[in-house]
Amino acid sequence: MIVTMEIPDDLVDDLQVGFQNLNQAALEAFAADAYSKELLSLEQVRRMLNLESRWDAEAILSKHGAWPSHSADEIFSDARTLAEFRHAAS
Repeated sequence: MIVTMEIPDDLVDDLQVGFQNLNQAALEAFAADAYSKELLSLEQVRRMLNLESRWDAEAILSKHGAWPSHSADEIFSDARTLAEFRHAAS
């Protein structure tokens, strides 16, 4: 899905001074808000932001004040992923 935002032209220059990548900053803020509202899991945030690891996702969420919590489902999912990784590595 592609989402488009409209920002008044007179604000764009000011915003670009504070953000290296305005599109990425907006996407991160949206993902963090969705995570805080429990609409997205940590894994979904990782996928949405195309991040390499859960730790990268946790860092982004922490930067936005959305402290990651770990549900039982997430812990079991992590355990399954680790088992798959170990199996693939052997």
